[in-house]
Amino acid sequence: MTLHRRTLHRILLMLTLAVACGLTLVAFARLSATRPHLVYLTGWGLFGLMIYLTLYNLRKKFSFIPVISSRLWLQAHLYIGLFTGLVFLLHLRWHRPQGGFETTLALLFAGVTLSGIFGWWLSRTVPKRLTTAGGEVPFERIPVIRRDLRLQAEKLVLGGVAGAQAATLAGFYEARLADFFSHPANFSSHLVGSHRPLNQLLGQIAEVDRFMNAAEKKTAAALGELVRQKDMLDFHRAAQIVMKGWLFVHIPLTYGLLVFSVAHVVIVYAFSGGAR
Repeated sequence: MTLHRRTLHRILLMLTLAVACGLTLVAFARLSATRPHLVYLTGWGLFGLMIYLTLYNLRKKFSFIPVISSRLWLQAHLYIGLFTGLVFLLHLRWHRPQGGFETTLALLFAGVTLSGIFGWWLSRTVPKRLTTAGGEVPFERIPVIRRDLRLQAEKLVLGGVAGAQAATLAGFYEARLADFFSHPANFSSHLVGSHRPLNQLLGQIAEVDRFMNAAEKKTAAALGELVRQKDMLDFHRAAQIVMKGWLFVHIPLTYGLLVFSVAHVVIVYAFSGGAR
C-alpha cells in the first residue's frame, strides 16, 4: 500500500470513528430518558467490545491463519479501542465510579487504554528508528556484540600505547570509556531519541585529541567509531526492552480487566436481578 493510500485509509478510519461516536452519543441521549435499564445495554456492549479487543492477542499467536491481515486487525484494534473508551464513559453515565471494586475496574480500564495508546505510539516510532539504525539486532546477541566491541576498544588502546609510546589515550579510556564499553549506557536518553550523551563523549575525545601525538590521534579516530557503534547497540537494547516490556504491562492488565468485568457482571445480576 502506497503512502498516499495509507493516509487516505487512515482519514477514512478517523471519519468512521467520529461518525460512530456521534451517532452513539445521539442515541444515548435519546434513549437514556425512556430506557431506565440502558446501563445494562451499554454494559453488555462494552463487554463485547473488550472481548473483541482481547482477540487481537490470539490473532497474533495464530498469524498463519489467513483471516484478516495483522495490519488491518491492528488498525481496527486501535479505533475500536478508542470507541470502547466512549462506551465506557457512557456506561458510567459520565459519573465517577463509586466504591473500591468499581474504582479498581475503572483504573484497570484506564490502564489498558493508556498502555494501548502507548503501545500504538511505540509501534509507529520504534521500528522506523530501528530501520534507520541499520535494522534490528537480535536481542540475545547484544551482550556478545557489546563484549566484542569492548575487546576491540581495549586492543586498540593497548596497541596505541605501544605504537605511539604515549599513554594519553589510555588514561582517557580508563577514566571515561571503560565503563561505557563494559555495560549498557544511556537507557533513558535512547528512549527519547537524545544524542546528547554520545555527542558529549565524542566531544571529550576531540578535546583530548589536541594533547595527543599523530599516532594517538589515528587511534582516537578509530576509537570514536567504536563509541558510535556501542551507542547504536545501546539504542537497540533500550528500544527492544521497551517493546518487550510493554507487552508485560498491557496484556496482564487486559486479562485482569476481563476477570474483574466478569465478576462485575455476576455481582450486578446477583444483587439487582438483572435487567427486567
